[in-house]
This record gives sequence, structure tokens and C-alpha cells, in this order.
Amino acid sequence: HYSGLEEAVYRNIQACKELAQTTRTAYGPNGMNKMVINHLEKLFVTNDAATILRELEVQHPAAKMLVMASHMQEQEVGDGTNFVLVFAGVLLELAEDLLRMGLSVSEAMKWCSEYLLFAAQVIEGYEKACKKALEILPDLVCSSAKDLRDVEEVASLLHTSVMSKQYGNEQFLAKLIAQACVSILPDSGHFNVDNIRVCKIVGAGISASSVLHGMVFKKETEGDVTSVKDAKIAVYSCPFDGMITETKGTVLIKNAEELMNFSKGEENLMDLQVKAIAESGANVVVTGGKVADMALHYANKYNLMLVRLNSKWDLRRLCKTVGATALPRLTPPTLEEMGHCDSVYLSEVGDTQVVVFKHEKEDGAISTILIRGSTDNLMDDIERAVDDGVNTFKVLTRDKRLVPGGGATEIELAKQITSYGETCPGLDQYAIKKFAEAFEAIPRALAENSGVKANEVISKLYAVHQEGNKNVGFDIEAETAAVKDMLEAGVLDTYLGKSWGIKLATNAAVTVLRVDQIIMAKPAGGPKPPSGKKDWDEDQND
Repeated sequence: HYSGLEEAVYRNIQACKELAQTTRTAYGPNGMNKMVINHLEKLFVTNDAATILRELEVQHPAAKMLVMASHMQEQEVGDGTNFVLVFAGVLLELAEDLLRMGLSVSEAMKWCSEYLLFAAQVIEGYEKACKKALEILPDLVCSSAKDLRDVEEVASLLHTSVMSKQYGNEQFLAKLIAQACVSILPDSGHFNVDNIRVCKIVGAGISASSVLHGMVFKKETEGDVTSVKDAKIAVYSCPFDGMITETKGTVLIKNAEELMNFSKGEENLMDLQVKAIAESGANVVVTGGKVADMALHYANKYNLMLVRLNSKWDLRRLCKTVGATALPRLTPPTLEEMGHCDSVYLSEVGDTQVVVFKHEKEDGAISTILIRGSTDNLMDDIERAVDDGVNTFKVLTRDKRLVPGGGATEIELAKQITSYGETCPGLDQYAIKKFAEAFEAIPRALAENSGVKANEVISKLYAVHQEGNKNVGFDIEAETAAVKDMLEAGVLDTYLGKSWGIKLATNAAVTVLRVDQIIMAKPAGGPKPPSGKKDWDEDQND
């Protein structure tokens, strides 16, 4: 029989293990997809851990700690969320083994103090091992990005992150992402992932996807003009309509002539406004509100191309792309307020009408990746792969170092930390050795998801690493338990992603181990007040 304290910790660990097991089978290029139906009954088919966790409603407070660590990895690096979950889950699983071994149940009087003491030693061992892992990691760097403006080199570095989501299409997609990222990389080197936009259009196949320097909107133009070269763009955040008075006014019309004059005055005012915009040199008008019929008539009269964007975010991004200023009223724009673009045109992609704002030169502020696919679910998954690729590029702009993938880094860390554990005196060494063993979970997950015997793969990896081959990892393309050099195969992970993953997973596991009670604030029990009578508790004599 376990004590209450011990039970609470084991329940926490069990909840975290179950969550980690959910995403473990989705790890790597051969990972299985999950079909997730969220609270809005929207269907997701994906093996992306970040999406699975975002759409799941995790209730258990300890399991939420792992979810938070995974979200932090997503925000900091943009990739490697599954690594954090799997690693943290295995750390807790092995900690449970240690705690079960270390607790002396026979000494009933001392159970609480002994348990807490041993738990503290497990935590201390994990923290020491994590510190050691982060010291070893720089020595495992096998390569670094040389030129982030070379599309071919960048594409080869993005293969690994894209491959885990879209195995088989990684060559094509990595090239697209590389073209988009390199084209908008500023001289300062401060890369913003929000500057790579994705537009999904159903139809054709993945191979029909392309990159455009500029922006693409799934919209139709409002007026008759559908194409403009050397566009000068006026952007308005207000509706393209006449001025409306703030207070209501009453107009008394006595005869037909007054009625004609009244409507003519409104028309003349609209005519003058649109004419002033056209005379300022603008030939494209983008508005963030509704377009009045009369305003549309005059826009056609003065050959203005009219595009309506409902989203204020789209309007802001367009301003950034073309270098325009969004005006709050229908006033003629100055040259500084106008945006410039090589061409704006209405095109048909599949059976979808799109408006394209295109820059001929490759130094625009925003690039758009146009994704084609047979279903919405497939395109959503490709978009997630694109996001991972773009985030990997951002990480490379911060730190160009790369470590070998395919479980090579993990096995080398496991080998070196095990050796370190043997040099440590006291009970810490058991926790340090378990921390090293936890790294085996990554090549084990890759092997299991590829249908290969995991123990065979791990023993082969250890044998090769003992000979000093640090870059050898699991070969997922072989049908048997085979290993190969990851540097030669081009399977590389970012140094920053790996170090953050180890740090966050360890922190999450240690936090869960430090919890001995979960106290939830809930209404106290007892009888509920009668619902029928409103003043049931007031004295009748008052």
C-alpha cells in the first residue's frame, strides 16, 4: 500500500506518461497521424505535436506542465515540441522507477522523510545531468550554416524539419521555403517569420505550389479594372463611400427639382473625391470597408482598380509589403502615403479568384507561398511543415550551429552522461544514469515508428559511438536496424532547438516531481439553497 503523498506523485507521473505516449507514436518522419476533433468539432489529421496539444483540452494539472513546456519550445524555437514531450515523459517514467526502488516501505515511521529525501536527490541528479548535457552539446556540433543567402544551402538545412511532417515532399517544399526566406532576409539579419505568408487553394497537387514575391489574397476585384502594371496604391482603412454625418438630419423636399438637386449634390461630391484620388497618381485603391455602388461607378469611370480587404491585419501587411500608409478618410494620398508595386492583377488559380500584389525584384518585405493540394486537411498539414521550415530558418539566423539528427546526438549524450554519472558519489549517480537512459527514447521512438526492433538499433548505435563516430544515427530508410552518418546524409538538427528542448523538458519533469499535492479551489459541499423562494433566509417578521 502506498502512502497518500506517494500516490499523489505517482498519479501525476502517470498522467504525464499518458500524454507523452500520445505524441510519441507521431515522432519522426514515419510517425503515425492523429485524428483530433476539438471542442468546436473541427477535425485535424496531423502528426504535429504542437497542433495536437493546442487542440486537446488537457485537464490534469501535472500534464498541463508538460503542455506549457511544449508551448514554450514552440514560441522559442518553433520546432521540436514533440522532443520536449517525449523526453520529459521518459524522464518522469524513469524517476518513478527510482522512487519505487529508493523508498523503504518497511520503515513505516520514516516513510515521509525518506521519500522526500530521495525525491530531492532524484531532482538534484536530473539538474546536474541537464547542466552536464548542455556543457557537452557544443562539442557535438558537426556543421554550421555558411551562407544564409544561398538558396541551395538553406534548402538542404531545412530538409530535416520539413521531412518530419511531409516525408517524401521535403526536397520540393524545402526549396520553396528557402526561396521565400532568402528573398526577404534583411541586411540586418533580423528575420520575422510573420513576413512569410501562406495562401492555400484547393486543387492540383503539392507539386503545383509556388512562391510569389508579394501578397496573394483570395478575393475578387470590386470594379471593372482587373490588372494594373507599375501600380501606385492608395490604402484606406475606412469604407469606400461618401461621408456620413454624425448626427441625424431631416431634409424637407417640396418638389421633384429639389429631390434631383439633392441626389446630384451627393453624386458630385463623390465624383470630386474619386477624381482627386485618381489625379494624385493612384491607380489602385485598397479599402478596409464596404464599397458603395456610387463610389464603384466613379472608380470605374476614372479607371481605378478597386480591392476590398475585410481583415485589418491583411491591410497592415499589405501596407508593409507595398510601403503605403493606411488613410482613415477618403482624402487624396500624397506621394509618401502611396504604395508601389510592379503589378497588381486578378488571376484564377484552380477555380479560385485571387488578387496578386507582385514585386518583380526579390527584395520585397513579404513573400507568399501558394500551397496547392487535394484536400483542406492535406494543405493544413503542408502549412504546418512550412511553418516549421520558416522557424528553422529563423533559428539559423540567430545561431548557425547544427548537430547530427536521427538520434546521433542523443546517443552520444547518453554515452557521455553515463560516464559522468559513474564519477559522481552518492545517490545522485542513479538519477544521472537514468537521465542518460532517457535520451535513448528518441532513437527508440524513431525505430519503433519505422517498424524496426528498437533494442537492436540502440545497441548498434552504442557500438558505433564507442568507436568515436559521433555523427552516426538511425537510418530510417533502411528496412532493417541500420545506422549511417547523419552529416553525410544531411540529417541535421539546430543546436538551439536541441539545447532549449533539453532545458525545457528537464524543467517540466523536475517541476512535476516537486509537486506532492494538488489542491483545487472548488465550492464547498453542503445543501444548496432552495431555488424557488427568493428571500428564503430572511426573517418572516421583518
